[in-house]
Amino acid sequence: MAMSDRSSVFLRTLTLLAAASAVLLAGCNRVPSTIRIGVAQPMSGNLAALGQDMHNGVKLAVDELNKSGFRVNDKPVTLEIVAVDDRSDAATGKEVARQLVEAGVVAVIGHLNSGVSIEAAPIYAEKGIAQLAISTNPKYTDLGLKTTFRLVANDNLQAKAIGSFGGGLPATRFAVVDDGTPYGKGLADGAAAELKKAKKEIVLRQSFDDKTTAFDGLAAKLKEGNVESVVSTLNDFQVLALLEALKKIDYTRLSLLGGDTIKTTAMLKGADVLQGGLFATSPILEPLEFSTGAKFLEVYRAAFKTEPTYGGHYSYGAMYVLADAIKRAGSAKPEAITDMLYKFDGYSPVTGSMKFDSKGEQRYAVISVYAVRRGQWESQIRSDAW
Repeated sequence: MAMSDRSSVFLRTLTLLAAASAVLLAGCNRVPSTIRIGVAQPMSGNLAALGQDMHNGVKLAVDELNKSGFRVNDKPVTLEIVAVDDRSDAATGKEVARQLVEAGVVAVIGHLNSGVSIEAAPIYAEKGIAQLAISTNPKYTDLGLKTTFRLVANDNLQAKAIGSFGGGLPATRFAVVDDGTPYGKGLADGAAAELKKAKKEIVLRQSFDDKTTAFDGLAAKLKEGNVESVVSTLNDFQVLALLEALKKIDYTRLSLLGGDTIKTTAMLKGADVLQGGLFATSPILEPLEFSTGAKFLEVYRAAFKTEPTYGGHYSYGAMYVLADAIKRAGSAKPEAITDMLYKFDGYSPVTGSMKFDSKGEQRYAVISVYAVRRGQWESQIRSDAW
């Protein structure tokens, strides 16, 4: 065979190989017509209202994105929610995490409870699936997994906020109580340490579980110890039960400063019980603290015929940031989406910037302190430093 003929055959072979590679690559990167997003929240039990609110936020965003004609690589794509109930339970959380992986989700917005998020995280990480959680325990992003992302500030900052604000209250004798979960105990321990730095006396430190509602014994101890202020990381329904116990023994001349799980609409039922006031720290700011919050509330109420109760505006924003990551990656591969989440400054329609650092923490996160005033939670002060 002549040299020119050999060269011609060689070039044709290279061309065919290149074409075949392009076809294979296109097949690997092909975007499906439906992309599944996992939503893992407590949809039953005592925290069902909070979990439903988080689910509603995602649903609202998905409905808007689909209605607007969501496209990836100029291809029309339908976003589909796969929702599961983790029951606020770590073992159940692991079980439903596996279900979401098997269902082919490309990312997960979940979970609410820190203990559940921490246990489920390795299951998502094994498949490269991004997990966007509102959980606040620092251990979540300390796992060293590439796939863990947090939507709000963590409890290191929240503990400092409790210590700083609590240190300014007209009280010297404090009790610190928690619900025994990784979130509750971790935040309470941090808060107690900060209160001690502020020269406050901790006369009672006690842990319960996250289901206890019998607090007559605790109420008696608070009265016996002449406690002036309670720092609590119990859930809202538990604090309401504690307030009833305090009313029974006519010991309500104290204040209570709780974590974000009491900054709910349900907690407002106990607004007038304590003479010293009812306060809460939270990394979850109220919708109306943002310029577009009023519009979000209008749309949310129209869609679900109810008021938001917790962090639905954050899960709403998380879905928009996730959709942006999918578009920018031009792929429905979980690993590509996870990589992209680190590379751009995401924007939430309500809360604004949602930028993750190298650990998956929020770069621009704050903690606010709220007080119940005129039947609603009103912001008193907020900071990103404390």
